[in-house]
Amino acid sequence: MSKKLRTEAVDDLFEAILSLKNKEECYTFFEDVCTVNELLSLSQRFEVARMLREQKTYLDIAEKTGASTATISRVNRSLNYGNDGYDMVFARIGLNRQSEKQSV
Repeated sequence: MSKKLRTEAVDDLFEAILSLKNKEECYTFFEDVCTVNELLSLSQRFEVARMLREQKTYLDIAEKTGASTATISRVNRSLNYGNDGYDMVFARIGLNRQSEKQSV
């Protein structure tokens, strides 16, 4: 992780996120912290990452999510050369297993 990202303020934000107990609390907090467009952008990237892991084409992903090919490419780069954060979360919430079951 970039040293520029590791600040006390970011640590405090992550502590706040880790204190949330359920989806309702997440909605309450993130609606205050983010604009609607910021939250929709984050969720779009997450959906793009999931679809890339399911081997969907850029065209399919763009049509379903409305993401630009530039966004899809950036997410793909993170999946292939990033810190494995998406895969860590997918494994924890069972998305990889669901994807594997669907393709069998």
